[in-house]
Amino acid sequence: MAERTNRQQAQLRWPQKLNVLGVGVSVTTPEEALDAIIRAAKAGRSGCVAHLAVHSIAIARRDPAFRKMLEDFLLAAPDGHSVRVALNLLYGTRLRRRVSGPDLMPLLVERAGQEGIGVYLFGSRPEVVKTLRENLLARSPRVRIVGCESCPFRPLTQAEDEAITERINRSGAGIVFLGLGCPLQERFAWEHRNRIQAVMVCVGAAFDFLAGTVPRAPGWMQRAGLEWFFRLAKEPRRMWKRYLVAGAVFLSGLLLQLTGVKQFPREAA
Repeated sequence: MAERTNRQQAQLRWPQKLNVLGVGVSVTTPEEALDAIIRAAKAGRSGCVAHLAVHSIAIARRDPAFRKMLEDFLLAAPDGHSVRVALNLLYGTRLRRRVSGPDLMPLLVERAGQEGIGVYLFGSRPEVVKTLRENLLARSPRVRIVGCESCPFRPLTQAEDEAITERINRSGAGIVFLGLGCPLQERFAWEHRNRIQAVMVCVGAAFDFLAGTVPRAPGWMQRAGLEWFFRLAKEPRRMWKRYLVAGAVFLSGLLLQLTGVKQFPREAA
């Protein structure tokens, strides 16, 4: 019995996290992240998964409470190309691809359908989440989408929060996709990590991309690490601070960490 338990724990082991500007980022590939999440969902494991881009790390740098929350996440994947490159430069990890939320989500949905894992969609606007559900079912007919709802763009009342938690748990979902945007989705996941009995995967803009309500950069721009430029060009007023200011903070911090001029200690979980 003890041997079986140890074997199960080994199978649920998550990728190692390394320090990037004081934030623990998981050293993982899309394939490894996919397998780890599916294993946890099949085992009925609760927990949180984040996809960290430069913007996420910039928020964590100025908000120690948010940085500490991320330490509790089972997986904090390197979403942005700059985050992946930072891991390679700092630790020689040789990661060749980032782990993008919009790319990983359809793969998870497909595998969930194959494995009989229920999927729940929570976030964005009603029309977006409705179209997202239709598109995912058209792409992966075998998947069981056991729940689908938008969220109000305001703090939830206690009654609303308890009702949402009950609906998700009652649905039997093994994976809950959160499309609330950073840092709201990560805070929601962290606050519900011991209440929602599923793996909560924060995917942000994936809801809009996969629903087709927001255009995504062409493949060549994604591969070249220029997706941020495409989004900035499309929505300059909304995105300039996210990409230009956060990018400057990230690059300056990375230079300081690379040269050893400044240390960035991680928050204790």
